[in-house]
Amino acid sequence: MIDFDLMWKSFCGNLHECGKINVETRIGGIKAQFMYSAYIFYYDVPVKRHRDQKKGGYVMKLKMVGLGKMGLNLALNMKEHGVDVEGFDVNEEARQKAESENIKTYASLEDVASKDEKNVIWVMLPAGKITNSVLHQLVELCNANDIVIDGGNSDHRDSLKTAHLMEEKGIYFFDIGTSGGVYGARHGASFMCGGNPDVFKNELQEMLESIATTNGCLYTGKTGSGHYLKMIHNAMLYGYMQTLGEGFELLEKSEFDYDLQNVADSLSKSSVIRGWLLELAADAFKKDPDLSKIKGVVGASKTTGWTIESACELGVPIPVISTSLMMRLRSKQDDSFSAKVIASLRDEVGGHKAQSK
Repeated sequence: MIDFDLMWKSFCGNLHECGKINVETRIGGIKAQFMYSAYIFYYDVPVKRHRDQKKGGYVMKLKMVGLGKMGLNLALNMKEHGVDVEGFDVNEEARQKAESENIKTYASLEDVASKDEKNVIWVMLPAGKITNSVLHQLVELCNANDIVIDGGNSDHRDSLKTAHLMEEKGIYFFDIGTSGGVYGARHGASFMCGGNPDVFKNELQEMLESIATTNGCLYTGKTGSGHYLKMIHNAMLYGYMQTLGEGFELLEKSEFDYDLQNVADSLSKSSVIRGWLLELAADAFKKDPDLSKIKGVVGASKTTGWTIESACELGVPIPVISTSLMMRLRSKQDDSFSAKVIASLRDEVGGHKAQSK
């Protein structure tokens, strides 16, 4: 049974219950009445961190494979919270940057997987062939009872295959969806964690809660569930960004002279749709009031395509999510203000630079 209240709390940082909603429906011709909690939700960033947790209350050594924008910032976050973190990257410049932050690095993946101690290895690499290749190498390199985490945006179907291979070797595999972008990685992310419940509780939960935003560490269930939830999370984000883009384009083209920065700033703090994305929209409009400096070209990852595949398999209609992906693909052909808004939001989240004119 999925605890949806807990799931939304993990996604949104803070939830404020504003009452109950009675919903009547018919099940098999019988009228049934349900009571739902109604929530006003928003992503609480800057996040409140667990700084009152006792540093050094636990000792954990973790090795980060992939020291790019996400991996390095996660490593710095861990280091700040008492984790003995080390790292590896095939790129020498990335290793040097980590070393400059007093993070020990390794020259090869073989050196990462020690035969003399229990390994906890977090892989933070682009989803697909690169991640799958590294994970398959770790199957051969790691020892029984080691822990391997894939914290990227992998296809949950790949995660299930990887987990099977690792289970045969006695290795514990966790698929952890990571939300919050570069800022979240450094200052407090949202983690959606699938894998062995006992190992999670006894060996990972405390560390993850220390580097997460408030309510940001969610155990989702068996292997595959973390990446599946992250996939759906990304698809929801596509739909939300699309509605913001369309709404601001209507405001921009209307007869009224709106200050879009002030609109976004006010709505982000006071309205029922308040949230982090509106804060980012206000930041984007402050830098470039009419978004004339960027192109309305919006990138699209594979995760929402996977979501549409899953919806077709399950027979679940998702018109908003499907259309939002098609609009991103269309943005590569047509330049529109709504696409500029979405491109600017992705730029503000971090890791997805908007194209300049």
